[in-house]
Amino acid sequence: MKPGPATGAGQRSISVSEMVVASPQQIFELLATPARHTELDGSGMLKGRPQGPEVLGPGDRFTMGMSQGGIPYRSVNVVVEYEKDRLIAWETWGELGGRRLVGGQRWRYELEPDGTATRVTHTYDWSRARFPRLIVELPGYPKKMRTAMAATLSQLGAVTGRL
Repeated sequence: MKPGPATGAGQRSISVSEMVVASPQQIFELLATPARHTELDGSGMLKGRPQGPEVLGPGDRFTMGMSQGGIPYRSVNVVVEYEKDRLIAWETWGELGGRRLVGGQRWRYELEPDGTATRVTHTYDWSRARFPRLIVELPGYPKKMRTAMAATLSQLGAVTGRL
């Protein structure tokens, strides 16, 4: 795993990278299939039960069962970046009655082929988040997410190794 740049003043994103012995197509297929996300989750927060398209495309919306501190909820996600077999990102929101209350964080995966492997760069970007200092930074999520993201990439390697 190669950590991304350290989070500094004004910087609101972190990245981790890892070489995964699989094609970009195999990896992208997993990332674009919400029903497979719990297999990849390094945070322990995803609880499954996705609702939405079986395979994601540009602009698609899906929800996912989540749990944080023992409190269950559903995240609302919208695919905001998409380049088949190369890039996928979704923005996550907490909604109540169809109104966005918190969120705006982006989860991004970039895939770069490199011989028989693929460099996967996973980015957590909270620069567009609503209440970033209160909701993301004060609770220590940047540090927690770096560790969780590294675990996610390891899981991605393990899952693709079984394909």
